[in-house]
Parts: sequence; structure tokens; C-alpha cells
Amino acid sequence: MTVTKARCLILACGNTLRGDDGVGPWLASWAEERFAHEGGVRVISRQQWTLELTEEIAAAESVLFVDCSVAVAPGLVSVVGVQAAAVREGLNTHQQGASELLGLARDLYNSLPRAAFLLTVGAGSLELGEEFSAAVKAAFPAACAKVEETVVRLLADSS
Repeated sequence: MTVTKARCLILACGNTLRGDDGVGPWLASWAEERFAHEGGVRVISRQQWTLELTEEIAAAESVLFVDCSVAVAPGLVSVVGVQAAAVREGLNTHQQGASELLGLARDLYNSLPRAAFLLTVGAGSLELGEEFSAAVKAAFPAACAKVEETVVRLLADSS
């Protein structure tokens, strides 16, 4: 597989058939349109983050992970820094978190992005269906603004 080095990799995950879990792919689609003419931004959206993504991460100058969260209030948008985690024995090959993927990129490719962040939107409902909860719908403007602000800052830092 040939990987294109990205100045900023946006890596979203979520299931569009599970209500608010689809916020990651929705934001990825928005980001693709917003940064379509911005050189060096690459957007990848998957149902879940898997080992195959580590090569993309290792080749990127920076990465913004995007996902929903059940650990915070519905509609709450946050951005936090992510550090590489130590890779544990008994690795789950089907689904990884942001810090585990960074750790795998480091261990497998001896490379890490210079900056990594995780943007989450609090989920209100993960029920079957393609509709977002009212809290997540109301959070779209703030989430888009946070994606834009973070990517613009990461691009500026790489210049």
C-alpha cells in the first residue's frame, strides 16, 4: 500500500446506523468539503479504528482523531491531546483507541506525528437509526468550528 504523507490527517470513526455514533463520519464529510482545496489535509472515515491505519498515522505530520463519546454530556465538544500508549499483549486487532494506534505507529514504523489530538462529541443516543439526537444536532456548529480551528492550527505549526 502506498501512503500519501499528510500534513494533517483527520481520522474519524463511527457507525452511521447507530444514531450519534455517526457524528465522526458526519464531521469527516464536512471536513473533506471544508479542506478540499487545502494542500496536505487527508480525511479517512471508518466504522472503527483498526491496525491498518497505523501506516497512515506514522506517515502524517499531525493527526486529529474524531469520534463520539459516551463518557461526557450529550453534545459536549472537546479536544484533548493524545499521547502514544504502550502496546499491550493480547492486542485487539479489530478496534483500537487513538493512543493505542499512536503506540502501534511508533512501534511498527518507528514514527509518530509531531502532534495528535482527539475531538469528541458527547453522544445522546446510540440506538439503531440514522438520526442524530437533538443535543448532537445542536453541537454541529461548535464541532465544525473545533475541527476547523484545530486543523488550521496544525497546518500553521507544520509550515
